[in-house]
Amino acid sequence: MDMLRVVPQPVTPAISARSVARRQRSSLASLTDLRAQGEPWIWLLGGALSFGIVMILGFLLLVFWNGLVTFWPGPIELVRLSDNSVIAGEPSRATIYRPGPEVLQALEPRVRDRIANNGGFAERTLFRTGNYDLHGDDFRWISDFAVASVDTPRDLFLIERQEWGVFVGRIESFRWSGRDVKVSDPHSQELRDAHRQARERWARIRAIERSDIGSVNHELEKERLRLRKAEIDNPQGGAVLDGAREAFARREAELKQRYEVLATQAQELRRAHEAESVTLRDVGGREKVQPLGTLIRFYPANDLGLLQKLTVYLSRWAEFLTDEPREANTEGGVMPAIFGTFAMTLLMVLVVTPFGVVTALYLREYAKQGRLVSFVRISVNNLAGVPSIVYGVFGLGFFAYILGANIDALFFPERLPNPTFGTGGLLWASLTLALLTVPVVIVATEEALSAVPRSMREGSLACGASKWQTIRNIVLPRAMPGIMTGIILAMARGAGEVAPLMLVGVVKLAPELPIDSYFPFFHMERSFMHLGFHIYDVGFQSRNSEAGKPMVFVTTLLLIGLIFTMNLTAIVVRTRLKRKFQGSQF
Repeated sequence: MDMLRVVPQPVTPAISARSVARRQRSSLASLTDLRAQGEPWIWLLGGALSFGIVMILGFLLLVFWNGLVTFWPGPIELVRLSDNSVIAGEPSRATIYRPGPEVLQALEPRVRDRIANNGGFAERTLFRTGNYDLHGDDFRWISDFAVASVDTPRDLFLIERQEWGVFVGRIESFRWSGRDVKVSDPHSQELRDAHRQARERWARIRAIERSDIGSVNHELEKERLRLRKAEIDNPQGGAVLDGAREAFARREAELKQRYEVLATQAQELRRAHEAESVTLRDVGGREKVQPLGTLIRFYPANDLGLLQKLTVYLSRWAEFLTDEPREANTEGGVMPAIFGTFAMTLLMVLVVTPFGVVTALYLREYAKQGRLVSFVRISVNNLAGVPSIVYGVFGLGFFAYILGANIDALFFPERLPNPTFGTGGLLWASLTLALLTVPVVIVATEEALSAVPRSMREGSLACGASKWQTIRNIVLPRAMPGIMTGIILAMARGAGEVAPLMLVGVVKLAPELPIDSYFPFFHMERSFMHLGFHIYDVGFQSRNSEAGKPMVFVTTLLLIGLIFTMNLTAIVVRTRLKRKFQGSQF
């Protein structure tokens, strides 16, 4: 009888409920331990920090790219439309849009089918056509389906003018030395020589009107104020007042004679300036005749080599950094805004530094620690959170309307009712921003003072030094890097503030700098321009946002560069101070 062979089967151990529970508890313990170590939060915060850095770098890259390419000369396209009309301009940007029903009905069936196949969308390009004085607009949208042909003729010029913005078209001829010269060569040297001499004559006219005649007007105003002061001091009349009036009459006659001579010179130069004209023609055939000296620069945009483009690019940057604005701040330079921003920031630092440092020294080194000092510290910290516009209202009310009005009444009564310090100006704007940033300096200085080891203070006092000698020679030098950190933060915030400045001194256009050759040479009572407000004005208050957009980017780039330069200078000073006392910190 055959024996049945039994094959042993592998035995699978039974998983008990206790084992499953043990594994679950182990996994939960591992997860709990991971949370206890803070790993998820560390990754979350690290990701948020990385995202913020990427956003900042993206913003800076956007500003840098748009700012650097703003002044690069681009080509001019001659576009012939399907209705046989022509336009010429620089392509600015392209976008996709959905045409309206009335537009679609006017199109040919094949064009409507193409748009329908594209989901109902079409492309269009924004051209900078210029010629505002002829057409009433600087830019024009052109849909791609309306374009019949595109060409880039070599004889098309982009002409930057003193008024009415750019002109896009051709230079037909110019009048020079009593003769008409036809322009056949886009690179005519004779035209450029005539233009250079016309610009020199225009500069002489401006110098006479602004400098020479301005000096005469300044002297006349000073004599008028002197007579007005004599009238205020002698309300009953008398010999003193009669002598002042006679002196004023003699001086007025001399100054008027000088004025007439200068006005005659300016008038003769202006007649010659207007006689030297240039004839411009747009692609539609309309002509524009204007003085040759009013052309700032011109070039055949489609017939430039790399070196010629670079020359135009650098000349635009030079104009931007050294000239004053024109065309409602959308063209020209920003030199008054650069000077105003730098002067206001420097004056703010000179005011906020001693007040912030002295306050922190008193709170940390001299004041008896208690509830009152704690209340003061809390108040200082709360001041850092007050909206900046509140500081602007306070600066206008206290500095301008109260303090400035009293200064005018005491020292400038002859100028009233026209205010001198009783209105917004560079001084009041700087003091307002000093109030805005003083909490930052106080907090940073206190932290720097507390970081100085107590053993250094005790060693100095043990050697016989007084408390002030210890602070001046031991504490302050070693706390200076931290103090410089607070100054850097205050400088960065103050230079970028705009809201309070709109109330206490900044204006849309102030071509005259606060510094000149008249005593007291630096006029802190004058209104001024600011790069931050210039960005706001061009971006949101100009008649044409498209025309102002390039200036917004390039001015933003300049403001970032100016703040970076000032901060870098302060950082270098702080680093040297830190290196000097590095060996004696501990």
